[in-house]
Amino acid sequence: MSVTQATAAGTVSGLRGAAVPDSARPRRRTAARRWRRALSPLLIVLVWEAVTRTGLVPDSKLPAPSAVLGAGWRLALDGTLGGHLLDSLTRAAIGLAVGGGLGLVLGAAAGLIRLGDDLIDPPVQMARMLPHLGLVPLLIIWVGIGEPLKISLVALGAFFPVYLNAYAGIRGIDERLVEAARTCGLSALARLRHVVLPGALPSLFLGLRLAFAAGWLSLVVGEQVNAQSGIGFMMMEAREFSQTDVVVLGLLVYALLGLLSDFVLRIAERRALAWRRGLRAT
Repeated sequence: MSVTQATAAGTVSGLRGAAVPDSARPRRRTAARRWRRALSPLLIVLVWEAVTRTGLVPDSKLPAPSAVLGAGWRLALDGTLGGHLLDSLTRAAIGLAVGGGLGLVLGAAAGLIRLGDDLIDPPVQMARMLPHLGLVPLLIIWVGIGEPLKISLVALGAFFPVYLNAYAGIRGIDERLVEAARTCGLSALARLRHVVLPGALPSLFLGLRLAFAAGWLSLVVGEQVNAQSGIGFMMMEAREFSQTDVVVLGLLVYALLGLLSDFVLRIAERRALAWRRGLRAT
């Protein structure tokens, strides 16, 4: 082989090796990992379809996924599902905003101010030992059985995770970092922005994810107490007419809402904490 031929062969080999850049490999691994994560839910759906179609589980007890999707398509076309979903999302948004906002403010006050810690933390720690869903009878006496009850339950469910994680996130910051910032001449507001907030963000995002999960759980219970709309009301109405497919559809809607909210929070956490590199599973 001549020198020219060897050079050409080396060039072709180099081009083939460079056909897949190193930057594309992480994207391929991420795509493969997403497919693996989708494998087990898909397998569950297939097994579910098989056991109902073969009669191992009566259709009246657990309808097939195809029947549930058919019920969802039917309710979506006539606007029933969209109306109930909008009402549920409105209640969840208001309750999460009220409970999460209050939990963030009180958690920050208790974590940053000694007087706030002495006055706020003890009653909150006592109240969090009470199951908030067990307060339904008392809430009915206080606020009635209308919309305030449902929003109050969601707010209670969201309050404690946000408060506890905001408080723990602030108290978990290394005090030497704050002292170093003070030595460098940063003002109190600057220390809060550049030291306290970044240090507490991981715990705060965890609290938000837990708050969303507790909020959806509280909404399920609240919408089954004298509601006139919402996914929970749709499920209770379907139970009266033995429409098991609609009941299962409501459960799937709640599950998808929870997964979607958690997915959005994970994306926001990844972008807000781009500077942090944690331990990755191998």
